[in-house]
Amino acid sequence: MGGKCPHRSVKKRRYSHKTARRTKFLLKGDDAVYQELQKPDGLGQAKALPVDEDLPGMGQYYCLHCDRYFANVTVRDDHFKTKKHKKRVKIMMGDAPHTQLDAELAAGMGMPDNGPKLMSMG
Repeated sequence: MGGKCPHRSVKKRRYSHKTARRTKFLLKGDDAVYQELQKPDGLGQAKALPVDEDLPGMGQYYCLHCDRYFANVTVRDDHFKTKKHKKRVKIMMGDAPHTQLDAELAAGMGMPDNGPKLMSMG
């Protein structure tokens, strides 16, 4: 038969569910993760993470580079072997990623740069 669905609200429900699922686990931006990695106490030590029932694995299995929580140790260790994680580590160990200030300056919205001030004659 085919044709359009007689109830158009079905489509609206489907899309709202997707957006709710997408916003459940918001990720930090590249610049925020980079700053977290640059802290002197951040990278080398494994800190005890606080227990959070809303996060996967009670918030205990976390990848700092990718800003992701995992259900258990094996899933996290499998993630460490993926190409996506290795690329992310390489990016975070390189130069600093672009920040919002960089974007505003490139668009001409930042503070104006009028050059060095000249000494006034007088």
